Amino acid sequence: MRPRSGTTVLNTLRLRLRWATEQDAPFFVALLNDPDWIRFVSDPGVRNEEQARAWLRERLFTLYQRFDFGLYLVEELDSGQPIGLCGLVKRDSLPEVDLGFGFLPAYRGKGYAEEAARVCIEHAQDKLNFQRLLAITAHDNVASARLLEKLGFSRDGEVTLPGESQALVVFARVLA
Repeated sequence: MRPRSGTTVLNTLRLRLRWATEQDAPFFVALLNDPDWIRFVSDPGVRNEEQARAWLRERLFTLYQRFDFGLYLVEELDSGQPIGLCGLVKRDSLPEVDLGFGFLPAYRGKGYAEEAARVCIEHAQDKLNFQRLLAITAHDNVASARLLEKLGFSRDGEVTLPGESQALVVFARVLA
């Protein structure tokens, strides 16, 4: 049985990771237009809530339906405030599932990305039985590379995704 949208998937002491819903469109307009998201991830051209709902249906909800995992909306437990995105992505262009994350500027540097990523890694290992995870990042995204190394990932080459011109650094982590 597939989880319903909005359902909690994972919790930490400070965070709730849940399936995104179309009601989260305002948050996604903010995240997808953050200058660092555009610089390091992509500019999907989402400028309003209608476009955000379409992006959610085409990107996140498709992953949820196809794989029963995906990128989860990250909320602060205390406030319920959406602060970021973290989870697992299966791309046709990569041989294995990759860990992805992105947080609004006000929530960076507080350990949230590490906390969310760690629980996603545990989920990938313990519940999904993955043997290895990948992660990709832009060459100049020093903060993400540093976090990936802290999480036990090692540099494992480069990849240029279809439709892109810039090569990305590939990180890999073997799961016990």
